[in-house]
Amino acid sequence: MLSPKDLCGLAYLPRLIKAGVKCFKIEGRMKSPEYVATVTRIYRKYIDMVLNDENFVIDEKDVNDLMQVFNRGGFSSGHLDTKPNKELIFPEKPNNIGIYLGKVKKFNNTKGHITLSLEENLQIGDSISVAKESSTYFVSELIEKNKNLKTASAGMTVTIGRMKGNINVGDKIYRISSKSLSDLAKSSYENSENKKIPLNCTITIKKDTPIKMELFTSNELCANTIYHNIRLEVTSNTIPIEALKTPISVERVVKQISKTNNTPFSFQNIKVLLDDGLYVPSISTLNDLRRTALEKLEAQIMEKSKRKPISIDYAQEETITFIPKQEHPSISLFLRQLHTNYDYTKLEKDKISRIYLALKLFINKKYEEIIQYLSENYSLYIYMPSIIKANYKNIILNSLDHITTKFNIKGFVISNLGDFQFLEKYHGKYDFVGNYSLNVFNNYTLEEYKKIGINRITLSRELNLEGLNEIIKTTNLDTELIVYGNLPVMATNYCFLGKTNYCYPDCGTNCQKNANYYIKDRLRL
Repeated sequence: MLSPKDLCGLAYLPRLIKAGVKCFKIEGRMKSPEYVATVTRIYRKYIDMVLNDENFVIDEKDVNDLMQVFNRGGFSSGHLDTKPNKELIFPEKPNNIGIYLGKVKKFNNTKGHITLSLEENLQIGDSISVAKESSTYFVSELIEKNKNLKTASAGMTVTIGRMKGNINVGDKIYRISSKSLSDLAKSSYENSENKKIPLNCTITIKKDTPIKMELFTSNELCANTIYHNIRLEVTSNTIPIEALKTPISVERVVKQISKTNNTPFSFQNIKVLLDDGLYVPSISTLNDLRRTALEKLEAQIMEKSKRKPISIDYAQEETITFIPKQEHPSISLFLRQLHTNYDYTKLEKDKISRIYLALKLFINKKYEEIIQYLSENYSLYIYMPSIIKANYKNIILNSLDHITTKFNIKGFVISNLGDFQFLEKYHGKYDFVGNYSLNVFNNYTLEEYKKIGINRITLSRELNLEGLNEIIKTTNLDTELIVYGNLPVMATNYCFLGKTNYCYPDCGTNCQKNANYYIKDRLRL
């Protein structure tokens, strides 16, 4: 099981903010709105504590609320701490385990009654699960000594009704969701004021003329947005008639047109051009006019923001013929493995400018002759691993001193920001090539890496043609693109053999044994 425990970073907020972190990302993908609302509320509270220099004390209830909305076997500090973490992975369950409520004391299979002593509060509307069951149960019946309850407190012995399935005395019970917490979360985003697009309109109600509505966005408030300079006109089939008693008023027209309700629009200005003594046969005419106009406006905005598809012929031509604007683009070859039975003199020197060689290959003595040949005939670079364990850093630094002395090394391919500090003694003496894992997506990132000493950068493999062109046209830093080869699916600091993010001397060094380890997908044969 690869499921990590959820990272809880509350305790680290003061240090992270002091270190210069400006933005915290919530992992809300595939989570509920209640989850996002709860996590946002709690982290906002503690971030403000730090920014306002308040006494930073974490309320246990806030941690409990975070646990309730989602936890997978408790929380983890991830890799935020320098201490070894053996609590990173939860192998038992990939989804929310909830809050522990207690163990089954009695189970009446006929009535579906479970009796337990509560270790947390429980109420009607909560959802619970039993350890051996995959399904969840909605709490609709809560009993204490034959008395029906709406809520029950921790310490009480209660009976939960209408439960079926593989349930036995001693099974653990968990509260998967809390109604009160969900209600609190929903109140923060339901029935609340939402930002709307401001509109202006003119309603024309003239004698013997169909009712007309001209609609346009506010250019002043919508400047530099997709809503800028949008205008349309809608005409009704209804023609106003002379009023026998009470004519329609400007106020009534404005009131009807203003009812934008759940649409993303609101009127900031409504101008009514109304002849005296007229009556609109059906007030729904104005409602229909408004509804039609807003639907057409929304369609126009959607069309304006729609990306224009590229023709297949054009896409193929661009994909095949696009190369950086060089007369002779250079090629860097990355070798993750070396083979003693392969003749490396067969490599075409006139086509390969640089060779990137994985660090682990330099340490293996059986490759010395091959590496010596490559360093004498090519610009040879040491390809640093994505992750370097803390207790291996001194060993690696000593190895690098030996490698750079023995072979003609031109530079390093670095895979993370920590490598800049780790390889500080080599700054200015060797080239530094940024790996694709630095995720350069725009020129701003490129310029920052340039400032700290990058000589060449491999652009993000997720960039599209437009993004690649934009960066290449506007930078004077050497750039590279990955054009062929197998890419890692995942890099992890967690060792699945040692079950920790730290290498222990007494681990047994399973990773060094002559065995191939791989991850098996349980859903595939």
